[in-house]
Amino acid sequence: MLIGLTGRNASGKGEVAKYLEQKSFYYYSLSDVIRDEIRRRGQPITRETLIETGNELRQQFGPAVLAQRILEKIENDKNYVIDSIRNPREVEALRAAKNFKLVVVTAPIEVRYERLRARAREGDPVTFERFAELEQREMQGDENSQNLVHVEGMADKEIKNDGSLDQLHKAVDNLVPQMMNNNSQRPGWDVYFMDIAKVVASRSNCMKRKVAAIIVRDKRVISTGYNGTPRGTRNCNEGGCPRCNNLAASGTALDECLCSHGEENAIVQASYHGVSLKDATIYTTFAPCLMCAKMIINSGIREVVYNMDYPLNGSAFGLFKEAGVAVRKLKVD
Repeated sequence: MLIGLTGRNASGKGEVAKYLEQKSFYYYSLSDVIRDEIRRRGQPITRETLIETGNELRQQFGPAVLAQRILEKIENDKNYVIDSIRNPREVEALRAAKNFKLVVVTAPIEVRYERLRARAREGDPVTFERFAELEQREMQGDENSQNLVHVEGMADKEIKNDGSLDQLHKAVDNLVPQMMNNNSQRPGWDVYFMDIAKVVASRSNCMKRKVAAIIVRDKRVISTGYNGTPRGTRNCNEGGCPRCNNLAASGTALDECLCSHGEENAIVQASYHGVSLKDATIYTTFAPCLMCAKMIINSGIREVVYNMDYPLNGSAFGLFKEAGVAVRKLKVD
């Protein structure tokens, strides 16, 4: 999952991020995208140049650009904490892309100013008045500017950080497990297996269409197959199948096609390795054709789950019904 952090200067976002890193979260900051641009320009990194350069990047590439550049680095099998979210479009981009929760870290301005003075970071304002003035610039702006008021209003959770570091850590310990336990992004078994089938399809060498099937029993993949020319012959994408390479119209010259179907290959592979398919389920990216339907029935498979319709499978569906093979459509984008 992704935990996004927002909040005002010196509210403690960095401490929350640092603590989550200790809990095996990977860290990114949207501000690092801006810092990289400032370094590229050879300018000093100050609060003012961060604000100005960030606004320039949003104006040039769109208000979600910082989030989009961070999302390019995200991997699905890790948890991340993302700091310095200051524009509503950044929140929207993160919400749309991943299992994302936004946390606002809050503290009174007087407390935050004392923290800022204690850390003595280069470029920080030296007076309370300047600190308050810079903060006001971040609070509200146009679509391409920082707009903390709007972003704070979009937060899913709040952490109040007006006490000790230990108290802050306890607040994080209480909050994060709640958010992770409510993770709604974990796929069900059907989606999980269909997603695997779609990955298997990427191995196809067919010029016309990439199709794959996986066969599952007891929630375990026991065979996979994708469409392409037979073992030991030239791949379709190397000219091995004249019909596919000539881009024949759908449903024509099927007797000339040298490619085996994904379902066919999954069943044949199971036979090749001596694996029984009795009472298994086949997940296929396209609904089976009549030839594959006959193989599915005779192999003992009891259920077919398919992602997309195949235009020539009316007879196949009728045969499945007569043979008592269950058929379900599961559309996974």
